[in-house]
Amino acid sequence: MARKQIDSEPSRYASLILLLMGVASCTLVYAFLSVVLRPWADSPVSELHASGLVGEDRSSRAAVGSEGCCRGIENLELWGSAVKWGSDFKFNSSKECCMACKGMCSGNDGPCLCDTWVFCGNREACGPKFGECWLKKQKDMLAPDRQESGHKVSWTSGIIFGKGEGIVGLETKYGTLHIKLLPDCAPHSVAYILELLALRHCAGCQFYRAESRGMYWDSQGNHIKDAPLGPPFALIQGTLEAQGTTFKKIPTEDCPTIQRGSVAWVGSGPEFFISLANHQEWKKVYTVFGSVLPEDMEIAEKIAQLPTKLDVWNKINVSVLENPIPLRLRRMKKSEGDLNVVTIVESE
Repeated sequence: MARKQIDSEPSRYASLILLLMGVASCTLVYAFLSVVLRPWADSPVSELHASGLVGEDRSSRAAVGSEGCCRGIENLELWGSAVKWGSDFKFNSSKECCMACKGMCSGNDGPCLCDTWVFCGNREACGPKFGECWLKKQKDMLAPDRQESGHKVSWTSGIIFGKGEGIVGLETKYGTLHIKLLPDCAPHSVAYILELLALRHCAGCQFYRAESRGMYWDSQGNHIKDAPLGPPFALIQGTLEAQGTTFKKIPTEDCPTIQRGSVAWVGSGPEFFISLANHQEWKKVYTVFGSVLPEDMEIAEKIAQLPTKLDVWNKINVSVLENPIPLRLRRMKKSEGDLNVVTIVESE
């Protein structure tokens, strides 16, 4: 049998050179994204590629929107009224349990019959309860009832927001940005937002950077052919960290392509941005935890037109607001008879 031909010495060197060039190219892309969005880059953007959460593999990050997501938080048991008893309702994975809950929340003619799923997936720790899938209903979806949490808890839990549900307001003096949260794609992120909501204040939360679409993206967020990719970079950026609280880094969650209206963390938070354009060139490296309702994008556009001053972050020109804009998180609730209409109420 003939042996595979051994590459000549020059050929091997050429392959090595091509490999090094490829690595260098990828490094430059991630470094660029880091400095574009982070004035204080204390960790590389490559940190965003941490392992995924329970219930979904890394390939699921390509999903746009919440349809392809079914994530939960390990070592957490959420309480609530049972609509399916886990002792008689079992699956092999948390994703199957999550999908069963979603299946009871797909209609357009009323509230979700299930908004919480709780799954026991550790065969050793769960014992006879292994595979149990409890489907539940919360009294208040913006303040889910926690039974217990911690490493000793063998349950994994997740929440589902139906149509018109799970909407919070980012109130500014220029208007309120209504944001649909995505707990099935970014459960840790949404849990943090709900914690902020419960504080009844968000002192220190603000927008501090604003860059319009310029002549590079159209009103739908599509990039204009042959136009530069910035600056300006078509975004507004700020921070969501309340004074007097201790912030814990948020793990990497679903990282789809950034679209117009996407609300995403910079790194592990608490810095975040709202995109005014579709940014395929940014790859899939930012955890998206919400989306601004389309009718409110005009408020984001208005903020992007406010007076700014030039600054330089790691050799990248950015536009910083002359006067940062304070933010306040507000609870939203549905209006009776219309699942898509929301009204503003005070945080409780």
